[in-house]
Amino acid sequence: MLSKIKAFLLVIEFVISTLITIVFMYLFKSKNHLVRKTWANFQTIIMNFTIKEIGEPDPEAKLVFVNHQSLVDMVALEAIHPNNLCWVAKKEITDIPLFGHIIKAPKMISIDRKDKRSIIKIIRESKERISEGRVIAMFPEGTRGRGEKLLKFQSGGKILAEKLELLVQPIVIVNSKYILDSQELTAHSGEVSVIYLDAIDPKENENWFIDLKDKMQRTLDDELANYTSNR
Repeated sequence: MLSKIKAFLLVIEFVISTLITIVFMYLFKSKNHLVRKTWANFQTIIMNFTIKEIGEPDPEAKLVFVNHQSLVDMVALEAIHPNNLCWVAKKEITDIPLFGHIIKAPKMISIDRKDKRSIIKIIRESKERISEGRVIAMFPEGTRGRGEKLLKFQSGGKILAEKLELLVQPIVIVNSKYILDSQELTAHSGEVSVIYLDAIDPKENENWFIDLKDKMQRTLDDELANYTSNR
């Protein structure tokens, strides 16, 4: 019961703080990345979780694939990743009144998954963001999973990486759903692991997309075993 009350309060706080952050991003456009990073670090304090980093970001990787299970995924990566990330988000988020500016203000990329032509938009805008020094961040599953098994990877990330010849770094986030599950409405304190795997060059392996997912799943399985045994 306490975990549900905590989750309810955290979701309210998340929405309010996000709206405030949007205002600051419009006011201080040149400090956009700093504003987001400050907000993300504040969220780690409010949600009461720590981040354990394993490995490190590859400075040559211009596209990162991240597994998705919670709102905490984006918070954790925004807090610790050194680059100004450009998230690829579904159009439904952009269409939310006021809140949708969390995509517009920092010039994230919004896609309509029902429109087959959206991949053209992703490629064009990703090329622009990369030229501005940003790194593209995607949830290849396309939606939140349960945190144990990765969902089917959508083809958009594969097409983007191959068309723009991008070095791809997979990142596995573990235990974020335990920290905050906005669907079941539960919240706990604890630790989130962010595991940076070796970057992959799509040109070197035609099966790279399948191999990448398999490697992420194995890493997730191994790390989940550690969390389960320590609880």
